[in-house]
Amino acid sequence: MTHDVDTDRGVIVVFAKVPRPGFVKTRMCPALSPEQAALLYAHLLDDVLATTASAARSLGLDAVLTVHPADGCVELAPHAPADFRIVAQRGRSLGERMQHATLEAAAAGYTRVLLRGSDSPVLGRRQLAAAVDALDEHDLVVCPDRDGGYSLIGLREPTRGLFDHPMSTRSVLEDTLANARAAGLRTHSLATSFDLDTVEDLRRLAAARERGDADSCPRLLDYLDEQRLWPHTSA
Repeated sequence: MTHDVDTDRGVIVVFAKVPRPGFVKTRMCPALSPEQAALLYAHLLDDVLATTASAARSLGLDAVLTVHPADGCVELAPHAPADFRIVAQRGRSLGERMQHATLEAAAAGYTRVLLRGSDSPVLGRRQLAAAVDALDEHDLVVCPDRDGGYSLIGLREPTRGLFDHPMSTRSVLEDTLANARAAGLRTHSLATSFDLDTVEDLRRLAAARERGDADSCPRLLDYLDEQRLWPHTSA
């Protein structure tokens, strides 16, 4: 479905961290060194930004890269395709930063706001297009993760209190949807995906590659191949 960006403006906001050792992918250590984990995330982020930029162009969406910590904007700027506007995340908690992003997007006139993380290697154009289309009939759409969270959330308009709950738990999706229902929002869930947080998730990525479902992360796959970082046991 093609949307008229002049009357129905959309934006996709990528939440990213600066790929510094000891700051990203720490749950993969000590199986990986902090340096290896940071490089893994750097390649994953490059894939996420390239995939998102391509999808944004085809779907008629603007693209924003929002960075944590704030002083990392300059560091990440060379990694971002020209499509992206780069801003610092604002807020003490992830929930506050997500709320601020939705409020800022609404203030800029966007009527479809997608927020995606930078940890999901197989979240590609197909899922992003499905999320945009779901917002035709729903107020909120999510792409659930296997760990109880979600890698993508889309909104027609900001809803205060939506993210007022702990964000690093196995009930993040359940809590967000409960807040959405309490606010009277019509919700829709896409097919479940996965984030790349642990060594076990590398097995899921290997299985996705075998199925032909990992086309959106070529840089990450090359890095894992070159460094021989795949777990010995397949998924």
